[in-house]
Amino acid sequence: MTASILIVTGDAAESLEVLYPYQRLREEGYTVHIAAPYRKTLRFVVHDFEEGFDTYTEKPGYTWPADLAFSEVDPGQYSALVIPGGRAPEYLRNDAELRKILKAFFDADKPVAQICHGPLLTASVGGLRGRRVTAYPALEQDMEAAGATFQDSEAVVDGTLVSSRAWPDHSGWMREFLTVLRAKAPVS
Repeated sequence: MTASILIVTGDAAESLEVLYPYQRLREEGYTVHIAAPYRKTLRFVVHDFEEGFDTYTEKPGYTWPADLAFSEVDPGQYSALVIPGGRAPEYLRNDAELRKILKAFFDADKPVAQICHGPLLTASVGGLRGRRVTAYPALEQDMEAAGATFQDSEAVVDGTLVSSRAWPDHSGWMREFLTVLRAKAPVS
């Protein structure tokens, strides 16, 4: 049986942070499902860095169908979890169904890959306490408030948790996550 990986996201997620791991993990032979608050066509965004702006800019991105609603997810059916960034984590962390999913992955010590603003979700279930992580650099104080040690680097591995700053770090993030996956949840 092929190992399955769950991506949890919503509207206003960063396009590249959803679609890069989705395609890369499928390329490796994993079955990948995308879950969102509801089964619907999600509307992603593109974040970019432009001269003269103090922070990133946001433009409309790709659309993509959610395979499942959070309420339909059985965490036991999945070997690992991917948490993209963008603005989606800001509101998704309030979703009780999603918090149950996140807690189940952390309680079972399954591999979790988080990027950019994604760690806001893991912080919402106490999943960062005592861990080393990275995230979008503007979240350093949020990570520390959640009990994590923040490191500003391409990818940080702490046990089964692999974190990264943002889409420019994708190759390092997925390289480290695949190392964890191959050890804990190999493709059969």
